[in-house]
Amino acid sequence: MIAVTAKRLKRSYAGAVSTLDATFLDHALAVARAAADVAGERIERYFGRGVAVEIKPDATPVTVADREAEDAVRAVLKKAFPDHAILGEERGREGDGEFLWLVDPLDGTKSFVRGTPYFSTQIALLHAGELVLGVSHAPVYGETMWARRGGGAFLNGRRVRVAATQRVGDAAVSLGNLKSLALAPQGWHALGALVAAANRVRGYGDFCHYHLLARGALDAVIESDVNILDIAALAVIVREAGGVFTDLAGAPLSLATRSVLAAVPMLHADLLDRFSRQPSAASTSA
Repeated sequence: MIAVTAKRLKRSYAGAVSTLDATFLDHALAVARAAADVAGERIERYFGRGVAVEIKPDATPVTVADREAEDAVRAVLKKAFPDHAILGEERGREGDGEFLWLVDPLDGTKSFVRGTPYFSTQIALLHAGELVLGVSHAPVYGETMWARRGGGAFLNGRRVRVAATQRVGDAAVSLGNLKSLALAPQGWHALGALVAAANRVRGYGDFCHYHLLARGALDAVIESDVNILDIAALAVIVREAGGVFTDLAGAPLSLATRSVLAAVPMLHADLLDRFSRQPSAASTSA
């Protein structure tokens, strides 16, 4: 009788997981937040200490803080979800299945190395191709944001929403990595026109401008050179705060995503149109 009951409970739980009900998502979010906290503690031990920096084959830096933080996150996730796969910035992919954790243990290593507080731990959960929860933990900056599908977005425990801005002329726009966009005449022309049309343009970068967007202090973020591990958690947070988050072509995010167009709902379509238009012959020859 006990064995039969256990089997029924297992089937019931499996069904709940497959439909990703609120109970499962809340539990997974709590685990992700705990993992981010542990990573933050590891990172803070090294901040400002002048750690050695290695350069990876992709020309990006890595430190002992990156590796220890990822190991800490993996340990927490594996204990709670031993059957889930994990894709991490430093240790690569481990496991297969419909659940895939996306982990950037120390996003903003260059800032970390130079002693500025614009770095964070990013943890997201991808289920069958859909991003369903995310945690963005910036311990030195003093902000932690989190969200799960259908549950809203939160900053340090306070629920947040994007702004209600309706016109580009009233909008505050933040620009991030733009190297590839700068090399494309169409994209560069569109960006220049947007800079002229927007109310103000800044470059907050990394997690920071997505946090600002989600809490209503910014209206759009544009980047052309990102990795899905950098933005997966932030995409869930912006979406649950009421924003729209796609790539610069308007496509939904995937593991291959390399660009971002994130904005308040009333501006996203306008901005997408601007980056989709072909520049006129007169404007390109000017």
